[in-house]
Amino acid sequence: MRKSRWLRRCKAAGRTVLAAFTMFLINVNTVYASGIGESKLAKGTENLIKDATTWLMVLSPIVGGLLIIYFCIRRAAADEMDQKKWNNRIVVTIVSCIGAVIGSATLNIIIGYYK
Repeated sequence: MRKSRWLRRCKAAGRTVLAAFTMFLINVNTVYASGIGESKLAKGTENLIKDATTWLMVLSPIVGGLLIIYFCIRRAAADEMDQKKWNNRIVVTIVSCIGAVIGSATLNIIIGYYK
């Protein structure tokens, strides 16, 4: 009995959310802003993102390489149990470096479409 009341309330809440979402989709208005692309704020933000992603693509492999060298030195001086932790840190560093380069390259590509 208790479960059926909870189920009815969940169904009613779901219908309410669905109705609200439908009304939101029906009442969507498209707004166009002219001249924003030529403003100093838009151009400056675009240049800032482009420069930051370029620096990230250059610095992330350098920092990742230095961290891997450091972790390899620490792994060589560690015992068996700690070597597993250092191996995990090396893998995380490699994956993070690849993610940073791919992310910054993707942002550069996206920014390139706005020119």
